[in-house]
Amino acid sequence: MVNKATIESFQDDGIAFIPRLFKPHVKSLRVGVQKNIDQPGPFAAENLKEGEAGRFFDDYCNWQRIDEFRNVVFDKNVAETAAKLMQSKTVQMFHDHVLVKEAGTLKSTPWHTDGPYYFIKGMKTLSFWVPLDPVKKATLRMVARSHKWSKPVLPTRWLSNENFYPNANEYLPVPDPEKEQMDIREFDMKPGDAVAFNFNILHGARGTTADQRRRAFSLRLLGDDTRYTERPGPTSPPFPNHNMVEGQVLRTDWFPFIDF
Repeated sequence: MVNKATIESFQDDGIAFIPRLFKPHVKSLRVGVQKNIDQPGPFAAENLKEGEAGRFFDDYCNWQRIDEFRNVVFDKNVAETAAKLMQSKTVQMFHDHVLVKEAGTLKSTPWHTDGPYYFIKGMKTLSFWVPLDPVKKATLRMVARSHKWSKPVLPTRWLSNENFYPNANEYLPVPDPEKEQMDIREFDMKPGDAVAFNFNILHGARGTTADQRRRAFSLRLLGDDTRYTERPGPTSPPFPNHNMVEGQVLRTDWFPFIDF
């Protein structure tokens, strides 16, 4: 599934498309997502303002309580693929993330990068984004090579649009990739296909059409150069009482290494 060109795409552009990687898990992930919707975790959120059409649900850090997610986390083929793309000798679990847009949800997922929300430093990072429904209009959109920008993009809160941290001058303002004619990559995807992207790739997604819901499962993984770093405020996910210190490999009882 991963050849030299795919690895080079991930290393150079920060983005790679891997068809069918999660296809064996599609049915079970749909079951897991429904469990997550029916029994949300403590970090679950509804991302629409009053009066906005549809439903935009997301939740994360549920793999330890939802068997269908845990089975994917420890899939050796998925881990080996991540290791090849990151050019890493190890793969460490960070967190899972479910994002569900029901049919007719017009709200776009705002342009953002994940990295600044996390207490992670290092270049060997990878998110798999996996649709559980066919996607065209509501697929993930990513700006190629944005992981190499001089500064990270300012993290904001999706509903209020407030800055996530107080030190806004240390970040780039959130750009408008279409207006600025950036190199936006997006793919028509079938259930079980995956896009892999670096934590610092700018990305977003359009709303859904009136007749098509979009369920997506994301898996966030770490390579062998990643370490804990302090942020000027609570991170997302927050992982309270982790007791880690600057420069430490993330504690393996919470963030296990995955064999492959």
